[in-house]
Amino acid sequence: MPQVSRKELITGAKQGQVISFPTDTVPALAALPESASLIFVTKKRPPDKPLILMGSSPEAIWKYVTGTPKELQIWEGVIKKYWPGQLTLVLPASELVPKDMNPLDTTTIGVRIPDSTIAQNILKETGCLATTSANLSGEPPIENLREIARKFPDVLVLNEERLKNQQKYPSGLPSTVAKWTNTGWKILRQGSIQLTGNE
Repeated sequence: MPQVSRKELITGAKQGQVISFPTDTVPALAALPESASLIFVTKKRPPDKPLILMGSSPEAIWKYVTGTPKELQIWEGVIKKYWPGQLTLVLPASELVPKDMNPLDTTTIGVRIPDSTIAQNILKETGCLATTSANLSGEPPIENLREIARKFPDVLVLNEERLKNQQKYPSGLPSTVAKWTNTGWKILRQGSIQLTGNE
């Protein structure tokens, strides 16, 4: 399938198709949360590896998580410091999160806002999307959109022309992943952001 324009990409996403676009880390495979199962099929991904919910703003993401007023205050302090950016927070999931996002643990959901203009503009149009890196499970992330289009012929991939100067240069590294616990943050994957457990 040839690469598509941003308009075609957004239309396809709204119709439930899997899409791919750049972020501030590695390019994403993405779909509407209710179509999350398609990403697992596309990647041949085992169910014990949950997807990340990516949004354009904290307001877009908050309805997918649930916490006490004190917890929300702590989380808001962290996101004001690090979002948009390369930090995924694993938080208690609200009832709006489809179980296919995290098949083996429906009580939590990883959320992130990418520091990428092009990604944020797409997410503003589509709403929050279920995302993961663009690669077959167990293989390294693919960093070139043309290569993603070759590897995944059924995925709508953004045409990478005219993307220069529209985003910060991608790091090529996965995001830091921090899970909220009763005692603070537990680092599940260390990336470029150094989050301390007691922030």
